[in-house]
Amino acid sequence: MNNQKSNSLPAVVAGGGLNALGVVRSLGTAGIPVIVVDTDPKSPAMRSRYGRKLLCASLEGKSFVDFMLDMARRYPEPLVLFATEEKTVETVSAYREQLAPAFRLRQPGHERLMALMHKQGFQELAESVGAPVPRTVRLESKADLARIGGLKYPCVLKPSKKDYGYGARFKKAYKVSSPEEAAALYEEIFPVLADMVVQEWIEGSDGDVYFCLQYVGKDGEVVSSFSGRKIRSWPPRIGGTASCTAAWEVADELAETTAAFFRQVGFVGMGSMEYKRDARDGRFYMVEPTVARTDFQEEVASLNGVNIPAAAYRYEMGLPALPVQPVATPQIWREPITDRWSFQENGGQLDARSQGHAVRDAYWRWNDPQPWIDMVARRLGAKLGRSA
Repeated sequence: MNNQKSNSLPAVVAGGGLNALGVVRSLGTAGIPVIVVDTDPKSPAMRSRYGRKLLCASLEGKSFVDFMLDMARRYPEPLVLFATEEKTVETVSAYREQLAPAFRLRQPGHERLMALMHKQGFQELAESVGAPVPRTVRLESKADLARIGGLKYPCVLKPSKKDYGYGARFKKAYKVSSPEEAAALYEEIFPVLADMVVQEWIEGSDGDVYFCLQYVGKDGEVVSSFSGRKIRSWPPRIGGTASCTAAWEVADELAETTAAFFRQVGFVGMGSMEYKRDARDGRFYMVEPTVARTDFQEEVASLNGVNIPAAAYRYEMGLPALPVQPVATPQIWREPITDRWSFQENGGQLDARSQGHAVRDAYWRWNDPQPWIDMVARRLGAKLGRSA
């Protein structure tokens, strides 16, 4: 393969949210040309200085596939595609035969991928290989509520897989103290989404939540790996990442555990695993994987010297790997709004372990300021609207 020719081919990032912005910046700062595809011209990644921007009608379904194939016809070789949303992952997997001639797709078989994207499917796979996971009961109907009494409480009630209708009305997850509380919440949620899980709670704070981001190549080869730790979540204890940093002290353990699980279940491609360290026994328990797409906080790895998107691109293009150069001072990736909310909700409690780390705003970069400017303008507009 001609390396010069391959290196000039763009990487394609599907999606425009904060996740995508981190991926676009990771690729752009590595000198890799980028195409950003999204439905919203004002989304953060579409406003970055990096990459060519293409507006599409949808990030899922046949129209998305047709759009992508039409775009790819302009290039002499298949392109590397980075999905940033679950709905895009499902479409790419379902249409993989049509997309494969135009894109370098590395993912497990469709059924295995769908199982890993579903919380009960992941639970069954993890149990089958002896991976450390908390006990879980799946709810598909109100009749299943009879089975949750055998769990040890508190527990977490959450959707079996991402559902946009659910997300518009309910929290990402709910901590419940009894079977009765879980049942009452499920009664409320059931008309919107019946497929939920109740999972035993792992004792610990947001700072006890860890993750391992990886790109897995042919035959389970770990192309790139980074282990990190959450600092704050929103909502606290049950929500998504508000801020996080490197966790070099447990990097080897989490990398080995994650790679072993992915190898055992036949997973390849872009993925990650979230863990929680139980305050009672100090053990790491798997919470859930993110598969065939980049993680929300993917950029924290690049900020700490482990550029996973760039490593994935170079691997798929047959280019030599670049040396990993961890930064001297660990970097904190922070979503400024939810991190502030979480900090206030927790009574202004500081994370002692990350004191002295450098803070990097998820929006602000001095050489790529427009996403931050847009965010500030939206916040000011919202405040002025409320005060009018």
